[in-house]
Amino acid sequence: MDILQVLKDDYHRFPADQTYSIYAKDVYFKDPTSEFRGVDRYKQTIAFVHTWFRHCRMELHSIEQTGDTIRSEWTLSWNTPLPWQPRITIPGWSELTLNAQGLIASHIDDWRCSRLDVLKQHFLLKTR
Repeated sequence: MDILQVLKDDYHRFPADQTYSIYAKDVYFKDPTSEFRGVDRYKQTIAFVHTWFRHCRMELHSIEQTGDTIRSEWTLSWNTPLPWQPRITIPGWSELTLNAQGLIASHIDDWRCSRLDVLKQHFLLKTR
């Protein structure tokens, strides 16, 4: 299995039809809004995104593997289901660590903006 190709395909489809079999059962996940363990909880998180984020898009800018570490750069965007449907954009990166079986044991995301910046996007008009 070419894990980089699986991840590229998952980014392209995100949040639909993700490949959960590439994650360890007790995968550690952390991002600026949550932290937990377990692939089942990860599935729930993705299901939440799929249900509540409208027109969700994950644009993959780069992905590379060095040893047991995979690093990607991406931009996540969606429309929030508020009456004015603001378009939210978060540039960020992920660092994934593989275990001895080649499964993702750790998935850490970070953003290149603050949580306050993301909140502001819900209420401030963007100029074009």
